Amino acid sequence: MMVDIFSSFDDHNSTMFSAHFMTWTLSLWSLFFINSSYWINPSNLTNIMNMPKQAINIQTTRSFSMNLGGFSLMVSSLFITIINFNMLGLMPYVFSTTSHLAMTFTLALPLWLSLIISSYSNNPYSSVAFMLPLGTPTFLIPFLPIIETLSILVRPITLSIRLAANISAGHIILTLIGDYLTISLLSTDYVVSMLVMLVQIGYFIFEIGIGIIQGYIFSLLITLYTDDHQ
Repeated sequence: MMVDIFSSFDDHNSTMFSAHFMTWTLSLWSLFFINSSYWINPSNLTNIMNMPKQAINIQTTRSFSMNLGGFSLMVSSLFITIINFNMLGLMPYVFSTTSHLAMTFTLALPLWLSLIISSYSNNPYSSVAFMLPLGTPTFLIPFLPIIETLSILVRPITLSIRLAANISAGHIILTLIGDYLTISLLSTDYVVSMLVMLVQIGYFIFEIGIGIIQGYIFSLLITLYTDDHQ
């Protein structure tokens, strides 16, 4: 979140507080704790830090992804990284990387494409047959493969747009509330200022929840896409 409604989407902001290095450093350090049980003795602190991994691993075990070696570790890392990016984007003068389609599409496309390539490489016949389920009415046979193909192709686009749109909308609303709070403070209308400040604090807490939920939804959808893996 930066100074105005547009600067929050400018990753080349000229301010010295753009903090790109800090964003990546604080986002990547937690990945070392994904498999920390190999070199860190269990404690209450490590159990708390492993809660995000456990939450997404529960969903992983309910899908086909549990049969893909290393996929659960990848999804856990993705989940924690997205949450870190979302949380850091709420800090003043820190650029929110997940508010840009360039970042979210970069996360969604390789994972989706790897599942498609893996499926068609391992079992091309079943992958193609999946486009036309048994019992399909005759008049739908020419159209159903096209519809299924389009629904699969738009998946990385919908994944990236969903995450970027939600994070961007939250930053815009926070910026607008902050601008109104500044105006009310300058006009010495302290009653209105207190009300707006309470709204700002409440919505900020709400955005923290949105950042966590969006990371969970992004990782969950990637996990559910593995059910189509043949």
